[in-house]
Amino acid sequence: MTTLRQNILLDVRDHQAWLTINRPSTLNALDIPTLLELESAFDEAHQNADVRVIVLTGAGDRAFIAGGDIADLDSRQGLAHYQEFAEVIHRVFRRIETSDKPPICAVNGWALGGGTEILLCTDVRVVSEKARLGLPEITLGLFPGAGGTQRFIRQIPPCRAKELMYTGDQITAAEALSLGLVNHVVPADQLVAKVSEIAAKITQKSPLVLKLLKRSMSNGIDMPMPSALAYEQAMIGLVLDSKDSHEGCQAFLGKRAANFKGE
Repeated sequence: MTTLRQNILLDVRDHQAWLTINRPSTLNALDIPTLLELESAFDEAHQNADVRVIVLTGAGDRAFIAGGDIADLDSRQGLAHYQEFAEVIHRVFRRIETSDKPPICAVNGWALGGGTEILLCTDVRVVSEKARLGLPEITLGLFPGAGGTQRFIRQIPPCRAKELMYTGDQITAAEALSLGLVNHVVPADQLVAKVSEIAAKITQKSPLVLKLLKRSMSNGIDMPMPSALAYEQAMIGLVLDSKDSHEGCQAFLGKRAANFKGE
């Protein structure tokens, strides 16, 4: 099933929802209408009981997301920006980051500014070997304002995060892999196949257990270790109340494939 909004394409197949930012003429730059459509499409995918994984990618072969719409940013003043664009982009990115259904990033080209910032919100990241990543806002007299200053410094060594944000330098896909910022680098013509392979593995697992696993990690990471361990203990207790956990154990003992139903 494929649905097309003005700037977002949603394609649901094989328990996977593929969301494509579809503004190739602007290198898929993010503006408020696009962000609102992305939010709507993401929620539609999340509410679809058949969907177990959500993939984000960009249209065309040049850019995943080249960043924000600079002309739009230049037209704004501080308070209006805070109340409008910043409010929307932070809400949408946080929605992706906290999704119970694992979000995967398929980076088909440049992922700069908002493109890297949205990547930082996803659980698994696969990038084309021709991709370039970075937070170049400093070169415009700005700094990353869609979560980049906080997520970047938490996900790679702080000294490297600071250098990249201070200089605005871009990094190659190989450099991103060496920093642990992405999971896989593949030739451009293998990107969709690699993402589909990973997504298919995830969709075979229990959607209920995936949800509780994701919450254990996402919520636990901001807790002190004793609290995080107690939270994990409670979550695994909930898992053992599910039919899926016992289906998995019984399938293992019976040497057969498990049939998880999300119950």
